[in-house]
Amino acid sequence: MVSPALPVDVPPQPWTGRFDGDGDEHRRWWQAVTPYAPRTVPVGVPAGRPAVILGFGSDAGVRRNKGRTGAAAAPAAIRTALGPLAFHLARAVHDAGDVTVAGDALEAGQARAGLAITGLLDAGQLPVVLGGGHETAFASYLGVAGSAAVREGLSVGVLNLDAHFDLRDEPVPSSGTPFLQMARAEAVAGRELRYAVIGISEPNNTRTLFKTADELGVDYLLDEDCSADAAQAFVAAFLAQVDAVYLTIDLDVLPASVAPGVSAPAAFGVPLPVISAVCRQVAASGKLLHLDIAELNPEFDIDGRTAKVAARLVNTLLG
Repeated sequence: MVSPALPVDVPPQPWTGRFDGDGDEHRRWWQAVTPYAPRTVPVGVPAGRPAVILGFGSDAGVRRNKGRTGAAAAPAAIRTALGPLAFHLARAVHDAGDVTVAGDALEAGQARAGLAITGLLDAGQLPVVLGGGHETAFASYLGVAGSAAVREGLSVGVLNLDAHFDLRDEPVPSSGTPFLQMARAEAVAGRELRYAVIGISEPNNTRTLFKTADELGVDYLLDEDCSADAAQAFVAAFLAQVDAVYLTIDLDVLPASVAPGVSAPAAFGVPLPVISAVCRQVAASGKLLHLDIAELNPEFDIDGRTAKVAARLVNTLLG
């Protein structure tokens, strides 16, 4: 089927960047990205699916979680960082615009983004969601869980690159609760959440959070244990358990020197080469169904450093 028009609040805006010429040999992202129009390609998880960028302009979840707000401006900042990059991708890339959260209307915004993501997945696209705080992850989950792939029995695992479990048990959802929300929603659907995390900071997760992770059967790798070999083995073991992967990247998994513009900068963090290698491994597996990147806060960035890292990771995942 062809997806209907997506429920976005802001249509795609013009991309800009350095101009070196019109030929393919000069091509940059800003010249390659085109507005998304509803279309369909064969459904599945082929490596060359067209990628569709969708912004999720939200920091309502960060505010509820008592973090540093500003992530609502992240989608524009990541596009700005992507625009001038040389375009070497073999796949087409489109921009669907943004879903934005007005005030504290987080749940409504997540629902709209979820519908947009489901529409993209059902049309055979690879959604690339630019958050937003990590409340973005529950919007992504709604989209993935509602897709035909899951309805037809595809086993989807959630791989989170993050310093935090985000399994808080709170009366009001926030950027700290999305994966517990996923676990509970999966239980209602008669499924079990397959959830793994790379980069957990022991000092930044309470005993209660570790206990919740253990009760849910969460696999995790501590930031201090994230050597290249350990991360590769961890990802390989996780990939072997699932048919497809939803990859979510919280930029606070990186050291604060690399990613200063986040809600909660990391004192330790996982080195960028390790995170990049994980992204390459997931992309090369052919199992990448959906991805998002979250927690960029342009207000606290330095020289656009964090936005540039986010853009580099998106480029890596789509390459």
